[in-house]
Amino acid sequence: MSNQTQTAVPAHGIGPFLQDTRVRWVVGLALLALLIVAPSIFGPYGTVILTNALLYVVLCLGLNIVVGYAGLLDLGYAAFFAVGAYTIGILTVQFGFNFWVAFPFAILAAMLAGVIIGGPTLRLRSDYLAIVTLGFGEIVRFSARNLEITGRATGLSGIQDPWLFGWHINTGIEYYYVFAVLAALAVIASFRLANSRLGRAWLYVRHDEDAAEAMGINRVQVKLAAYVIGAIFGAVGGAFFATNLGAISPESFSFEQSVLVLMAVILGGMGKIPGVILGAFIIILGPELLRNLGEFRLLVFAVGLLLIMLFRPSGIWPGRRT
Repeated sequence: MSNQTQTAVPAHGIGPFLQDTRVRWVVGLALLALLIVAPSIFGPYGTVILTNALLYVVLCLGLNIVVGYAGLLDLGYAAFFAVGAYTIGILTVQFGFNFWVAFPFAILAAMLAGVIIGGPTLRLRSDYLAIVTLGFGEIVRFSARNLEITGRATGLSGIQDPWLFGWHINTGIEYYYVFAVLAALAVIASFRLANSRLGRAWLYVRHDEDAAEAMGINRVQVKLAAYVIGAIFGAVGGAFFATNLGAISPESFSFEQSVLVLMAVILGGMGKIPGVILGAFIIILGPELLRNLGEFRLLVFAVGLLLIMLFRPSGIWPGRRT
């Protein structure tokens, strides 16, 4: 009778429901169809907001590799975002490079930044690591504000739009689809990384560094890989962010941006890709949906976030405990 009682207990939540492959395909195709038709449904202003949300999906998935997979607290992720954007801006504005020629340099610059911040600090833990990453983010922002090559406080303007096989990407709708493709690629890459040997090493290091090292995992190399790969995601988002706006300034890469990205990852559920995507959309769309409340919208939004964290401390869509 006990076995019958156990089998009669229903599973709670949508997780078990989405385990069915057919259901996941239906949900995925429905979301893809919604992404395709979204500009015609929500209009130009809505398309701009959705484009920003898709940018945050890319950034949040990159930070999720560092925070959710490897268990490292990073308070300066906007630095990698800034490195990608400023590399594109400097090379296209100051040196006349084509976007696609400058793009690999943006990725390489972000990887170098990941090594610079990761190499000396990955033996640190918890609060010490958070303070160092915060300092690194502020160093990058203040450097952008004071260096002549970055345009100092006024930033850079006139950043070139990319061309792709004769297609000039220069309208809001076109950039929306570009960011939709980038978000899709980021999701695919995140799933592949999570199920890879490196992803399993991140999982072991996150739960117990000493036990992982006893198993033969080089925890410093594994953590450094998380920083470098996360930096690539940030640089890709920053590169297309710069071309989309056509101008960048240090204020776009402040500590507040790092906090928003980290908040989205924690709110959605660290380590869970659908949860991180959901968190990114909530952080961007939430204040817009409350715009009719005027000056009280941010207060209501903040109260809503607090309630979510009180009742869902592991996130709206947390990863499985393994």
